This record gives sequence, structure tokens and C-alpha cells, in this order.
Amino acid sequence: MTEEIPQGFESMLQFGLVEALVGRRSRRFFMGAELPDGVFAYKSKHDPEPLSEFEKLLVVGACAGNTGWNNLIYRAERYAPHLSNYAGAAGGRTFPSAAGFHTSMTFFTDDDGVYVLDNRDAPASAEPDADGHLDLDAVLDALRGQVTKLQDGRLGLPAEVPFVEAHNTWVANQEGTLLVIPVGDLAQHTLLGLCYMLQNGQVVYDDVHDRPVPGIEAYSHLYEEGAVWPVTFLDQLSLGEMSVEVGTSCYAGALMLQAMGLGGWMYNGMDPFSVLGASGEADVPGLGFRFDEDERWTTPNVTGLDGVMEGHCPPHFEDMHAATRSVYERKFGAGGPFNPETPGPWKDSHEVRGAAQVHSEEFIDCVALQAQYIYDTFGKFPATVPSIFTLMYLQAQHLDRDFYDEFYGPGAYLETHRHHMERWHRGE
Repeated sequence: MTEEIPQGFESMLQFGLVEALVGRRSRRFFMGAELPDGVFAYKSKHDPEPLSEFEKLLVVGACAGNTGWNNLIYRAERYAPHLSNYAGAAGGRTFPSAAGFHTSMTFFTDDDGVYVLDNRDAPASAEPDADGHLDLDAVLDALRGQVTKLQDGRLGLPAEVPFVEAHNTWVANQEGTLLVIPVGDLAQHTLLGLCYMLQNGQVVYDDVHDRPVPGIEAYSHLYEEGAVWPVTFLDQLSLGEMSVEVGTSCYAGALMLQAMGLGGWMYNGMDPFSVLGASGEADVPGLGFRFDEDERWTTPNVTGLDGVMEGHCPPHFEDMHAATRSVYERKFGAGGPFNPETPGPWKDSHEVRGAAQVHSEEFIDCVALQAQYIYDTFGKFPATVPSIFTLMYLQAQHLDRDFYDEFYGPGAYLETHRHHMERWHRGE
């Protein structure tokens, strides 16, 4: 890093995890905010104060920074002595992902623009020392290079119902705030789930129409008789896992807010379809993702943002076989977690990565058959949940301590909040 490092950075590094855990609160009132009426009626005496570029980088990095190599999962009796081959990414990030699938990307917006952090397939940005410490300068430098600006100006999402929940219209996505939006490729996550299932001798069953996938019997030697998961359970499991992924991303960011002395909170009080771009209103573009509608569905199905984040399903792929092939290439191709040439944290990474069983053409065909059946039958993939998913968001902002001094007793904010401006902005 070449810029001058504020004093608050050192205070942040010394801040304890337990302090962050017990000190975390949703601190919504920011500099420039106003509550027009009610028991907390108050108008800030300050102008909105945007986060500095360095502050933004730290918050976004806490939500989704690369933290080295994924340790992988080791074994299961069914395919031992092969290494478990579930992961989708070789790298690890600040939050966990089911079996190392890592299909989410992180979008964020402030007064200056809308951005995306794309590091889900990035190699380790730094190697730990003997005590497990990472070079934070290297982590942040890598992070800078993984951020792309998508557009000028704040996210096109009016702070009004129905785009924002009624209790958040005064605070969500307002001037001076940073809004972080993790978005998951649930289609790819579900494909990786089908690979996981077949590796463990299981296939999907259509419990909605009470029938097996036509033609699945041709692959009966790859799975155990009767070892089936209902398609609705596969969808519920995938959605639950993805919810944890995006939720823990925001929680990591929320803990960082305490260490930095920033206000803000994690929340889901914005319409996810409007956030992604499926509000149906031309003047509410959100992130600009494309979507489809079908009389069989009760809600729009968002599939991707061309050239930025394309879901593993049509129309971004010709068919589900092509999408399955893409998952295979991600896992076993250049830079993938099971490519022997990909570096790693082990003494002999070539041997470790090469110990995984490579998906055969027959394996790929079996997964693709199930995925294509789901797409053809339900008109989308996955069957009953969105192809692209977002739910939880993190907002970061400069806290208006005057509001808390007016209405709260002692301890409403932390020592880091009390001294934030002098430590991070030379007392501005």
C-alpha cells in the first residue's frame, strides 16, 4: 500500500474478536440521517460523510476478501482412497461455503458508483507465515485488482416501498453509505450439489411429479439403488447453504464495522428482485440482471448479468450439459482445486490435488441428464428456487454519535466509534 495509513488502522488490528462479538449492534443512524417523527424524531446536524476509499476496501475485504487456499475435504469411504472432489474453488475467502463450492460474487455501491468484486476463482493473495499470519498489505493490494466498476452513481433502487421495506426507507442505500450485496449463482451451486450427490452414490427424484428422471437407469452402476434425494429437498438444501454463504459474508463485514468504529448493520429489508433488477420498473434498474417470467412461477427468475455474473443455466449456456461441463472445467481445469498444477498450502500440493477422482464423461452425462430434466420440466434450473440469489446485505456508514448521546444511556457505541473521526480522518 502506498497511501498514508490512518491511525485507526492500527487500532483496528488490535481490536479483539470477543469485543466485536459482544459489541456488535445494528447502529443505523448515520451522519446526515433524519427520522422525521416518533419517539426517535431527530435530524442530524452533520452532512453525509462517505467512507474513504481505504475504509471501503477494508469493509468489502472483510465481507469477501481472499484469505489463502481452501483446505479441502479429505475422504469418504465410498470412493477412498481418492481425495474428496467437491470444491468449486481452490481459494478460500473470509466466509465459509458449503463443501468449498464458492459460487457467490460481491457487488457494492456508494455515491460514486456500482462495483463488483470477482475473486471466487482467485489464487491465494498471500501465503501465511509460520504463525498463520497473512500479509494484509498483499491481501488488500490483490483486492484492489479484483474490483471492477460497473457504472457511475449509486445503485438504482429508490428508498421507497415496495423496493425497500417500509421501516428502512429512511436509511437504506442513502447518500454517504456503503451498501454491500453478496449474490450467489444458485444454479451453479445446485449443479455442484448434483456432482456431490453422484460422487456419494445418489441421484435426484422428481417428487413434484412423483417420477424418476427418465433415462437415469442407464447410469444405475454409478449410484446406489434407492439412494435418491427429492428435487424439492435438493433445492431447499442448496438455498439454505447459499443463504449461509451470503449471510456469513455480511456477518464478517459486521464484525469489521465494530473494529473500525463504523456504524451500520446487516439486513434483508430490501426487495431482492428489485435489488437484482427484476422489479419490472424501467426506472428501477437495480444491478441490471436479466430475468424471465413464466406462468408456472410466482416470482421472476433472475439468471445473470451478461459478461459479469452469468448463472449456470440457459440462456447463458446453450443447455444444462454445457453448464455442467463448465462446472467440470472450473473444478479440474487450470487454476481449479483438483488440477495438480494449482499451488496449495500443502508440502506436496501436486500430489494432494492430483489425488482427487476426476469426473468421467459418463459422470458428467449423468449429472447433465438430471439437470436438463429439471430445466425442461420446470422451465428453469433449479426447479423451485431462484437461479441467482441474494438476500442479505451489509450497510456501512459513519455513525452520528449525537443521536445516540441524545436517546441512549452510556455504552450505546464502542470506543472505536467514539474516536473514529480523529483516528481515521484526522478529526474531521
